[in-house]
Amino acid sequence: MAAGKRFSVIYSLTGSEKEAMQKAKEICVEQTIEFPTELVKSEYIKSNIVGRVESFKKSGKKHIVEISYLNETAGGELTQFLNVVFGNTSIKPGIRLEKLIPSKEIFDIVKGPRFGVAGIRKLAGVYKRPLLCSALKPMGLNVKELSELAYKFALGGIDIIKDDHGLANQPFSPFEKRIEAVCDAIRKADKETGHRTLYAPNITADGLNTIKRAKFAKEAGAGSLIISPGLAGLETMRLIAEDDKIALPVFYHPAFHGSYVINSNSGISHYAFFGQLMRLHGADAVIFPGYGGRFSFSKDECASIAAGCRDKFGGLKPALPGPGGGMTMERIPEIRKFYGINSVFLMGGGLFSIGADITENCKKFRNLVR
Repeated sequence: MAAGKRFSVIYSLTGSEKEAMQKAKEICVEQTIEFPTELVKSEYIKSNIVGRVESFKKSGKKHIVEISYLNETAGGELTQFLNVVFGNTSIKPGIRLEKLIPSKEIFDIVKGPRFGVAGIRKLAGVYKRPLLCSALKPMGLNVKELSELAYKFALGGIDIIKDDHGLANQPFSPFEKRIEAVCDAIRKADKETGHRTLYAPNITADGLNTIKRAKFAKEAGAGSLIISPGLAGLETMRLIAEDDKIALPVFYHPAFHGSYVINSNSGISHYAFFGQLMRLHGADAVIFPGYGGRFSFSKDECASIAAGCRDKFGGLKPALPGPGGGMTMERIPEIRKFYGINSVFLMGGGLFSIGADITENCKKFRNLVR
């Protein structure tokens, strides 16, 4: 890692100008030496290791500060990079991480999305419209019932069929039996339609079992994977995304991660959390609650997530934004206009509420996004 070079982080701070500047100075110390600066004798530590305020300005009711850190503080590790970015400071109120500005040396640590938007489109054979996704649910259905549902989804032209994030290894739907049965059902449907459907089993599990499940899903014929790294760990997601023996698109699910973003004065911005952090950890697609559904994300917040997935970010590939959580047929034209074609639209219960024939409902969904 090149000596003397720095990376930056943008934070928003509450309080008066004086209070915000004091917070900025505290961040510089807390995120690095965590030690009284007046007791530091080394001029090198004070001038280089301690964070450095690069800019400070008022924006609305907040103050925006850019703080830079020496590359060496990250130690060549993504986990330590995140520790420097927002370790102890994440515990303090009135400080929000807004944007990451990694250096080239930090980007060199990671590979990012393996497939990204273009890669997933190529696998699915879909290029000129948003991709369609639905979830196998509700929890409690047995393996046969779930595989039959997957078959109907695939016949209707759904591009990506994912396990609901609540499907794990329960006795009514054991992981391995479910994955084998659903893969068989999708292969059967694809053979009949000529369409390519990607199945994303939920591999979220305890410890190394997550990686074991990813490998099993690959061997069984799954076309992608979905993981909740809020439960299994961000670094686990990255290990799977970067594993050449697995080499499947990775869909991120936000379970257990909501508290990072729901406070507008603390935590992490939607842009940085769902867009930048998930791309650093290899997510090819990012599932999140779309505005107007049963969750509280606003239009602006959803637009920022989509931007975080798509904006230039070092040399990392863009990820597919995947709004869901209460999508209905009536809202598809609005949603398509808002997110554009380089998105994946997730509809769960909305596919069941318009009629008993699931396959026909899926066809209507597909026709709407065209």
